Amino acid sequence: MIQRSSLPSLASVETLLKLCKSEVQLRQIHARIIRKGLEQDQNLVSIFLSSSSSSSLSYSSSVFERVPHPCTQLWNCFIKGYSNKFLFFDTVSLLVRMMRAGLARPDEYTFPLVMKVCANNCQVRVGSSVHGLVLRNGFDKDVVLATSFVDFYGKCKDLVSARKVFGEMPERNAVSWTALMVAYVKSGELEEAKKMFDVMPERNIGSWNALIDGFVKSGDLVNAKKLFDEMPKKDIISYTSMIDGYAKGGDMRSARVLFEQASDVDVRAWSALITGFAQNGQPNEAVKMFYEMCEKNVKPDVFIMVSLMSACSQMGSFELCEQVDSYLHQSMVNGFSSHYVTPALIDMNAKCGHMERAARLFEEMPKRDLVSYCSMMEGMGIHGCGGEAVRLFERMVEEGIVPDSVAFTVILKVCSQAKLVEDGLRYFELMRKEYCIVASPDHYSCLVSLLSRSGKLKEAYELIKAMPVEPHASAWGSVLGGCSVHGDTEIAEVVARRLFELEPQSAGNYVLLSNMYAALDRWADVALVRDKMKENGIKKISGRSWIGR
Repeated sequence: MIQRSSLPSLASVETLLKLCKSEVQLRQIHARIIRKGLEQDQNLVSIFLSSSSSSSLSYSSSVFERVPHPCTQLWNCFIKGYSNKFLFFDTVSLLVRMMRAGLARPDEYTFPLVMKVCANNCQVRVGSSVHGLVLRNGFDKDVVLATSFVDFYGKCKDLVSARKVFGEMPERNAVSWTALMVAYVKSGELEEAKKMFDVMPERNIGSWNALIDGFVKSGDLVNAKKLFDEMPKKDIISYTSMIDGYAKGGDMRSARVLFEQASDVDVRAWSALITGFAQNGQPNEAVKMFYEMCEKNVKPDVFIMVSLMSACSQMGSFELCEQVDSYLHQSMVNGFSSHYVTPALIDMNAKCGHMERAARLFEEMPKRDLVSYCSMMEGMGIHGCGGEAVRLFERMVEEGIVPDSVAFTVILKVCSQAKLVEDGLRYFELMRKEYCIVASPDHYSCLVSLLSRSGKLKEAYELIKAMPVEPHASAWGSVLGGCSVHGDTEIAEVVARRLFELEPQSAGNYVLLSNMYAALDRWADVALVRDKMKENGIKKISGRSWIGR
C-alpha cells in the first residue's frame, strides 16, 4: 500500500511519464520509480507500460514480469502493446497465460484487444473460440466488445456471422453500424453497404470514409466523388482515398486538384500523389513533389522512397540516382527497412547505369529473390550486357528460384536487345514446355523483336501471323523497324498497312516507310505517304535531345 508521504512522488512520476518522448527518458523514469520504491504500484506500472510498449516491448515485458500478482488493468495494458503491433501469437498467448494464472480475469476491455489481432490476421478458428469464451463469461452485451466481433467476422468475410452478432446487439452505436457496413464492403457487396449507409441512424466520419474507400477500390470513382462531395466534414483520410482513386485511374490532374484543396496534408496523402505520378509515367512530377514535400519538413516513408526510386528508374538520370542512393543510405541507418528498399534500389541503380553499385547491393543481399534477379537482368540488357544477363538467369535457376511469366519477359527482352537469337528461342521453348507458361502477347512481341533486329524478317512476319493471340502494335512496329534497318520494302509495305489500321494517328510508322522509299529513290511513293499524312491530319513530331552533365 502506498503511504501518504509518497503521493507527491507518485503524482510527479505520472506527469513525467505523460511527457516522455523517448526510450532513454523512459529508462530514466523507470530508474526513478525503482528508487522511490513505486515499482509495485500497479496503476503507475500500467501508465508506464502504456508509454513504453510503443517503443520497446521487450523492456515493457521486463517491467511487467517484476509485478508478482498483476491485476486485470495491468494485464490489459501489457496485452495492448502487442495487440497494437498486430502480434497475433504473442497477444493470444498472453490471454491464455492470464487465464491460467487465475488471479486476474479478462474483462470487456481484454477481449477486443485479442479480437483486433484475430481480425487483422483472419484467424477465424481462434477468433471464434474467443467469441465462445465471451459468451460463456456473459460479456456479449457490451457494445464495444460486440462491435469487435462484427468487425472480426466482417474482415474474415463471414457476413452471416457478422449480421447475426449485429442483429443480437441490444445497443448499437455509429461504430457498430460502420463495422457491419465495412463487412459488406470487404465482401464486395457495395450495394448492400450503400443501403446500410442510407439507413444508419447516426454516421461518423469513419462511416463516410469507409464507403468512399469501398467505391474507390472497386473503381467506381463517380459514386465515390458524389459521396465525397456530400460529406458534411472531410478529413485527410477522405482526401487521400480520392487522391489514390484518381491516381490509380490515371487522372493525375484531378488527384493534384484534390491534394491542393486538402488541409493538414500528411505523409499518406503525399505518398498517394507521388506514387500516382510515378505509376502514370510522370517521373519528373513525382520527383518535383518529393522535393516540395521535403521543403515542408515532411519525413518520407518507405512507400514514398520506393516510388521515388521508380521515378528515377524511368528517368534514367545517373546524377539523381546518386542523390537518392546517398539519401537512402543515411535513412536506412535511421530506420528504413532494407527488406523493402534494397530491391527497388537495385532496380534504380541498374536502370540508371550504376551497374557496379547495383551488383554490389545484389551480392550483399542475404537472400536474393526473383524481383532482384529481374532488376539486375533488365539493367544489364539496357546497358549492353546481354551475355551477362543470360548467365545471371542460369544462376538464378541453379539457385532454385523458379522463373515466372515476368522473368521470361525480361530475359526475352534482353535477348532481343543483344540479338541473342539462339538463347531467345531456347528460353521461349523452355518457358512453354518445361515451365508450362502460356505465352502472352508480350512474350511474342519480344520474340518478334528479336527476329526482326537480327534480320530474320520472314520468320518474324510468319510468327506474328501465327500468333494465337492478337499481336500488339509494338510487335508489328518491331517488324517495320527491322525492315527499315535491313531494307526489306516488300514486308514493310504489308506491315505498314496493318499499323496504319492499328495506330492511324502515329506519325512514326508513316515516317519509317517514307524514309525507306527515299533510301531507294522511290520519290513517287514518298509523296504518296506524305499526302496520306496530310489527308489524315498527321504531323511529324520534332525530335529533341538532352545532354546531362
